[in-house]
Amino acid sequence: MKTKKLYLETYGCQMNFSDSEIVVSILEKEGYEITTDPSEADLMLVNTCSIRDNAEQRVWNRLRELKSFRKKNPALRIGVLGCMAERLKQQLMEEEKAVDLIAGPDAYRDLPDLIADAGDGRKTANVLLSAEETYAEISPVRYDSNGVSAFISIMRGCENFCAYCVVPFTRGKERSREPETIVKEAQDLFEQGYREVTLLGQNVNSYRWLQENVVPVDFPALLAKVAMVSPLLRVRFATSHPKDLSDELLHTMARHPNICDSIHLPVQSGSSRILKLMNRKYTREWYMDRILAIKKILPGCGLSTDIITGFCSETEDDHRETLSMMEWAGYDYAFMFKYSERPGTLAAKKLSDDVSDDIKSRRLQEIIDLQQKLSHKSNQRDIGNIFEVLVEGFSRKSNDYLSGRNSQNKVIVFPANGAKPGNYQQVRVTDCTSATLIGETVKSNV
Repeated sequence: MKTKKLYLETYGCQMNFSDSEIVVSILEKEGYEITTDPSEADLMLVNTCSIRDNAEQRVWNRLRELKSFRKKNPALRIGVLGCMAERLKQQLMEEEKAVDLIAGPDAYRDLPDLIADAGDGRKTANVLLSAEETYAEISPVRYDSNGVSAFISIMRGCENFCAYCVVPFTRGKERSREPETIVKEAQDLFEQGYREVTLLGQNVNSYRWLQENVVPVDFPALLAKVAMVSPLLRVRFATSHPKDLSDELLHTMARHPNICDSIHLPVQSGSSRILKLMNRKYTREWYMDRILAIKKILPGCGLSTDIITGFCSETEDDHRETLSMMEWAGYDYAFMFKYSERPGTLAAKKLSDDVSDDIKSRRLQEIIDLQQKLSHKSNQRDIGNIFEVLVEGFSRKSNDYLSGRNSQNKVIVFPANGAKPGNYQQVRVTDCTSATLIGETVKSNV
């Protein structure tokens, strides 16, 4: 039989990339082989993101491009997966002639049937959300991996209902995976040669496994279980919600050297007034207390964040509070965005998107400029220090240099000198840019 070719594009967050690995695992059992060449595909799938309008527009444009491949292969089937499929099923079915099948984040087990129905010339869809689906027993296919680091999804869904966010509507009810399946996945990855795993969830620190007559497992307990797989396996996690960041979690990180000293803690705004409108469930003061706890319990911990500027009714005073929070926290890096109203969210229903795009753009540029200064200052402090770096691959600019990250999640580039991906290297930092540390090898560990 001719091998069927699957071409898969993924947009958006790490959870989407993790989901794509599950999709490939399911479809491999149906005889599909992944390809990076769209011209040889029998099936094209686009795993989508709805977090901002710009993300959705990219997908609409890409779908128009992909349908041109039908000229060569009229039997080609094109499918849309993920959050945009969940949110815009009707529009995709009615307006986009390129789309043959649609599957929401909880419907990937149904893909073989959807593909079969689409093969008969029918448009097919399943966007039912589940209160139980975690894909726990499916072994993801790491089809686009460097062989060193991998993602493990530990939970799905979200129930925080931040006013600006579509995730609770596109990914459904929060539910956690059984801990032993997570530990086994980490163990299997380590035995395959992986040396770093990142535990993923919309809110990893709200993870909780409850079962009758069994001691509950919360996120600190799960993190410790994964760390004990091997001292040579680095463990990271993303993303934390400030309201759930406990001292217990920080002390767990401090007890296990292979849990990386790096925390991504989205602030979104430095203004308590705006945070309340965003329904973030914490204040400026609460957030600052959590940063102080990190710095006390984990000195030198890497710290990154997310920031949204121009949210509904944001004033210049609110904006200045965000800038002052950035300076006070001294973030190593940040993901920074203009507010984009999303249909169906609490903000779209109850608040007015009343900050002009010109003001949003100006404020965003001020935030970006400040973060570049903070990132550069943070990296300059590392000059002269020695870090253990896990080698991930060659530098993008030269095969004479390797690239990897330290525990604080900073990228370090240094001469290869015979080291290979998966090795641990002791590297002294000699120079830096705002984005990258530059170093020299002191010695190789493993």
